[in-house]
Amino acid sequence: MKTFRVGSDEDAKAVSLDKALDREDQNFVIEAAYRQIFFHAFKVDRDRTLECQLRDGQITVRDFIRSLCLSDTFTRSFYNLNSNYKVARHLVEKLLGRPVHGKTEEIAWSAVLMTRGVKGMVDDILNGQEYLDAFGYDTVPFHRNRVVGSRDLGETPFNITSPRYDAYHRGTLGFPQIVFTGEGRSYPERSRQRRGGFAEDYLPWVRTLPALRSPAASAGIPGNFLAKVPYRSVGR
Repeated sequence: MKTFRVGSDEDAKAVSLDKALDREDQNFVIEAAYRQIFFHAFKVDRDRTLECQLRDGQITVRDFIRSLCLSDTFTRSFYNLNSNYKVARHLVEKLLGRPVHGKTEEIAWSAVLMTRGVKGMVDDILNGQEYLDAFGYDTVPFHRNRVVGSRDLGETPFNITSPRYDAYHRGTLGFPQIVFTGEGRSYPERSRQRRGGFAEDYLPWVRTLPALRSPAASAGIPGNFLAKVPYRSVGR
C-alpha cells in the first residue's frame, strides 16, 4: 500500500519537451538540459545548431543530452580536469539522476571509461533500460529521490556533493574566489573628525611627561619589605 505524502519543494521537477507548447517552453527545456550537464552554460558553450534541431524535432532530448556529454566543452572543462572515478560518478548522477550504488558500480563504470572512453559510457547509460524507464526520449534527466521518507531534509543536490572541480584543481585555479561587483562606498570626511575622548589624542602629551615613580617608592616602602618582617619561632 502506498503511503500518503504531501508534496514539497524538494520533489523532483520533470522537464519534458513533449509538454512544451511554444518557443518559451522549448527554451526552458534547453536551459534545463544545459544546467543538468554543464551546471551553467555560458554563451560560448551553447550549440545553436543542436538547439535548432531539437526545436524542429530532428533530434530528441536524449540525443541532445548525449551531444552535450560528448561536446568539447564537457571534455575540456570537466573530463580533462578529473579522474575516471569522478567522471563516472558525475555521469551516473547527471544521466541517471541517482548516486552510484557503492564503490563496485563506480569501479565498473571507471573500467568502461578506461577501455571505451566517455562515448562508450554515455551510450551504455542512455541505451540502458534504467534511463529509458526513468526519462524516456523527451524528458531532461533530473535528481530522483530527493525526498527521503525517514528524514526531514532530502538528499543533498549533486552539484554540492560532486562539485565541478576536485580539491586539487580548485586550489590550482585559486577557488574559491570572492568577486565584488558592487559599488564601493567610502565614509564621508566629517565622520573622520574626532569629537574628543579618544585616548590616542593624548599619547604625544603623555610621552613628554617625566617618568613617574612607582607607588611603592612614593609611599616610602622598601623594595624588599618582606625581609624586614620579624620572624617568630613556633613554641616561644
